[in-house]
Amino acid sequence: MTKYIILVREPDGRADQLTEEQQSAHRANWNKWFEKHGPTGNFLGGSALSLNGKMIKGPDAQVVNDIHKTGTEIVGGYLLIQAENMDKAVEMAREIPVFEVDGYLEVRELMGTG
Repeated sequence: MTKYIILVREPDGRADQLTEEQQSAHRANWNKWFEKHGPTGNFLGGSALSLNGKMIKGPDAQVVNDIHKTGTEIVGGYLLIQAENMDKAVEMAREIPVFEVDGYLEVRELMGTG
């Protein structure tokens, strides 16, 4: 099995115009994904990310009190999974409900170290 990271890119949640009902349904859909893939052993971990962070940039490693954004898009979280191959990893990722909120995913294979 190969390990993959799924980067969750989505609009900054502070700008969302979702109703409480829509937010609740979206959370329920996330829970369904975890309930399906958690018991298989292919979901290895992950987390949502806060909006609090710092960037370190440039040749002088300057610290900036902000997170990376493209317009209103942020990296909202990540998931670690394992799958037989990239196609199977993408198949798992396509079920993630981030598309309900105009988000998208990036699936990347982890490189071995050492």
